[in-house]
Amino acid sequence: MVRQAIADTGISEIFVVVRKPLEFRHPKIQTIIHTNFLDYSEILPIFQKSDACIWCLGISQTKVTKEEYFIITYDYAEAAAKAMLSVNPEIAFAFLSGQGADSSEKSRVIFARVKGQTENALKSMPFRHYFIFRPAGIVPVAKQQNLPFMKRLEFGVLKFMAIILPVFTITTVQLAKAMLVLIKSDDQFKLLENKEIKEIVQNEKERKVKG
Repeated sequence: MVRQAIADTGISEIFVVVRKPLEFRHPKIQTIIHTNFLDYSEILPIFQKSDACIWCLGISQTKVTKEEYFIITYDYAEAAAKAMLSVNPEIAFAFLSGQGADSSEKSRVIFARVKGQTENALKSMPFRHYFIFRPAGIVPVAKQQNLPFMKRLEFGVLKFMAIILPVFTITTVQLAKAMLVLIKSDDQFKLLENKEIKEIVQNEKERKVKG
């Protein structure tokens, strides 16, 4: 996401809120080290001068307890959204959800239920522009160093799926480009599944070719 934002000539400044420094630097980037994702009082000035937020924070439900997954997925996003709106009612918000998220909030699958709950909670807030992205298997494009064996195996499987079952995958570049296109648009609300996310990228490519 950050790499695509850097390449986007329509974006002049990027605030990246993280627990530890990024592996790379760029004049557009301002890195904000932040550790408490339930309290954003110290970085409200950053939200105040931001046009949009792309919320990509998350973790696999298999790596934490049910309680921890809810806090990381729901509580963190809700707290951030409320903090942003308190100082910047015009800010646009894009939430990275996932394929299978359940808007009815009734699924027995933790991921589906909690993602659906988070989508709905954010939708109920007074954002003037709010977007939900539900990608399928996300295939990484940029090379990543020192990955654990299981993560390398997971990425290998995803890349294989991208060849034999492309409908069930999307690359990090495609996802990032689609999110950037919508976050800069005048649309008020959209919920996009994997196919629709890909179509945004394709339509944008065709638009640029036609000039």
